[in-house]
Amino acid sequence: MAAAVRVIAAQGPGAPTAAIAKEAGVANGSLFNYFATKAELYNQLYLDLKAEAFRVAMDEMPAEADLRTQTFHLWSRWMNWAASSPEKRKAFAQICVADDISPESRAQAGAAMAPIVALIERVRAGGVLAGQPLPFVFAILESLSGATMDFMIADPEHAQTHCKAGFEALWRAIA
Repeated sequence: MAAAVRVIAAQGPGAPTAAIAKEAGVANGSLFNYFATKAELYNQLYLDLKAEAFRVAMDEMPAEADLRTQTFHLWSRWMNWAASSPEKRKAFAQICVADDISPESRAQAGAAMAPIVALIERVRAGGVLAGQPLPFVFAILESLSGATMDFMIADPEHAQTHCKAGFEALWRAIA
């Protein structure tokens, strides 16, 4: 999986499996002992990266805190995960839009993200996006988070400033 992250980050989701196998130090055919198809590999990587980002974001969530504090906790941990793992962030961004990711994998990841969805729903209940479709809200969130992550990675000296500014923009958009 680490080899797949490195290759996809460098070459995109169109990277040949031979490049992933070479990076992993195994014969190309050996890769298919673990994954029947490239799509199966990509789906597993998608689920693994989603699960990792979710675990990091939700770790030590202050359950008794107000919504703003909880949302900032989620946001800052997610942003810091991406900034500390730029290859994973880049591979994840690319694999999320890959045609190889099945509706089943997307549904499985979505189900695992239910606590985050519930938090966002509570936050947006009184905001300007309250009546908007949830996929639209998450598209805005993804765009804002992607820009924030990219600036944090490109400008590590000011990463926390970018993180806080991104959060303020998010909060004003959804709360």
